[in-house]
Order: sequence, then C-alpha cells, then structure tokens
Amino acid sequence: MTVKIAPSILSADFARLGEEVSALDAAGADYIHVDVMDGHFVPNLTIGPAVVKALRPHTAKLFDVHLMIEPVDPFIQAFVEAGSDIVTVHVEATRHLDRSLQLIRSLGRKAGVSLNPATPDSALSYVLDKVDLILVMSVNPGFGGQSFIPAALDKIRRLRDMVGRRPIEIEVDGGVTAANAAEVIAAGADVLVAGSAVFSTPDYAANIRALRGRQL
Repeated sequence: MTVKIAPSILSADFARLGEEVSALDAAGADYIHVDVMDGHFVPNLTIGPAVVKALRPHTAKLFDVHLMIEPVDPFIQAFVEAGSDIVTVHVEATRHLDRSLQLIRSLGRKAGVSLNPATPDSALSYVLDKVDLILVMSVNPGFGGQSFIPAALDKIRRLRDMVGRRPIEIEVDGGVTAANAAEVIAAGADVLVAGSAVFSTPDYAANIRALRGRQL
C-alpha cells in the first residue's frame, strides 16, 4: 500500500489559502491536514470552522482536521458542518474520550485520536473499536518546523501491533521530511503529515513524491 500524504496548511501562505489548497490537490495530496489551535491547549492560535467552510469548495480531497483545542466536544459539530471528513481529538484534551469519539461517528464522520509525545499508546486500549485514525505526534504540538522526536518510532511500532487487522490508519505528524519518511513508513505509518517538507519549495508535487519515496 502506498503511503498517504497529508500536507499541513499550517505552513501554507494564509493570504491565498484557497489557492494553496487547490494547488495541493493538483500536486497529488491525499488528505488536506488542517491544524486547529486554540492558544490554550497549545500555545498558538490558528483557524476555526468558518475558515474550514470557506476552503471546502477548493478541493474534493478529504479534510483531515486536527483539533488541538480544549474543551473539544462543544466544537466538534461545528467543524463537521464546516466540511471536515476526519475529526481528530487529543486524548489529553477530553475527559471522556469514548464519548468524544462516539459523537464524531454519530455525525457521520471518521473519528481520529491523537497522542502527544509523552502520552503512552496504552491510552487507546479501550477505544480502538471507535477509532478510524490514530495520530502520533512526533513533535510537541503548537508550532510547525520542529524536529522529529525519535522515540515516536517505537510508539508507531507498538500501535501497529495493537491495531492488528483493524481498519485503522496510523498517521504521523511532526518533523516528517523526505530524509526520514522511509523510516517512519517502515515503523508502520499509513499517513504522513508534512508542512515544511511540502511547502519548502514551489514544486509541491515533487515534494510530495519525495515523501512517498519516489525518485524525483
């Protein structure tokens, strides 16, 4: 199976975000990764449901919306109505993870759950039947451009074993580059989130191919 690439629009040109999303679509992105930060759960502010809704007409690709907000449950429906296809919440940001995942699925969307670098994979043991995607943070959330934390590789491997044959994608976010993508994929990743690695040059298609491991 070919790894999926989910460019993070956190690294895009916000003055022309709609055009950037269209360009990622044309360049071969599989998902459009949308980082939502609240300045509370993480030390940064980004975008809300209105921006997701405004971007929706610019691509038919799946919107992979990563909610780094606390509390999260009161905002899930708004992000679904704005056009999110996958809604990912953090273990650390919800007191009732099972309930949060049930809510996402009840609204007809795929449910993702994210783990910060210091959060053990065992936190997901009792919710795997309600999860469609597991997002492994390989940096501390809140800012783009950070370096990959090597300990994430062991966590990816353990999660791969935990997931087994369940139809759950393992996504990795933070410091993923063409130089380390092969190692991340070998550990068990299905989806690579990349911001700087995709937007570092104007040739988004070449950058996406490099992350997949193809020759340029």
